[in-house]
Amino acid sequence: MIRSLMNLFYKTYERALSKDVKSGTVPEHVAIIMDGNRRFASRLGKRTSYGHSKGADVTEKVIEWSYDIGVKELTVYAFSTENFNRSSDETLQLFDLIGSKFDYMRENERTHEREIRVRVIGDHSLLPEELQKSARKIEQATKDYDKFNLNVALAYGGRQDIVQAVRKMADKVLKGQISLEDINESTIADHFYPSEGAAVSNVDLIIRTGGNERISNFLPWQANGNECAAYFCAPFWPEFRRIDFLRSIRIYQARLAEQKKKENHRTTHFLKEITKTGDGHCQ
Repeated sequence: MIRSLMNLFYKTYERALSKDVKSGTVPEHVAIIMDGNRRFASRLGKRTSYGHSKGADVTEKVIEWSYDIGVKELTVYAFSTENFNRSSDETLQLFDLIGSKFDYMRENERTHEREIRVRVIGDHSLLPEELQKSARKIEQATKDYDKFNLNVALAYGGRQDIVQAVRKMADKVLKGQISLEDINESTIADHFYPSEGAAVSNVDLIIRTGGNERISNFLPWQANGNECAAYFCAPFWPEFRRIDFLRSIRIYQARLAEQKKKENHRTTHFLKEITKTGDGHCQ
């Protein structure tokens, strides 16, 4: 009885929150640090692979939620360069899981109906050959789509991304393809991952699950340079619900409203000062 009432309350609140969020401005680019798979499995006395599997299921749902609410670009942090410190058994199982998800998306009609473009950002050379093949296939199969961009960060590190971008630009300068005067913020952004096509856009909202409140070397240029909103929440990634996602969007909207309020205040203050100056001049 209590559980039924809680479910009813949850669904009612979710519907109300969804309606409220959809009436406002939706972030174009959401980036997520999917933290807590291992701790989720450990708490249940399960193998780590169980947590990763359940987390992958939630990732599929979040792609759906993002698309349905009007987000244009989603970047998920699937495997960082630091994650290579984990055991080989865990990393290989996780790579197999990610590869199978790529294959599933490539064959799934919804991917093509919704024109979802999938791109893998990170150092592909560090990945197993089979995963590289799966990544290339999904990228090739969706390369002409532009309704929704899904970036999967694999073997990715923010500092590493900046380093490889600098190397690319330095090589072009040495070859005479660009000059030092050509290098500006746009030039730098164009040399980040992915290696082909449009660069990952500035992040509007970054989400991290699992209770940790840090960005962990994730999209430093795209997130910090854009003054994006951040939403940190306690649930482990396999426990992340649609209501948590909607709350994160509302945090973004609240920040947007606060920024607009400050801008209006500055504009009003500026106009008052101009008026005072003008009155003084007339006298």
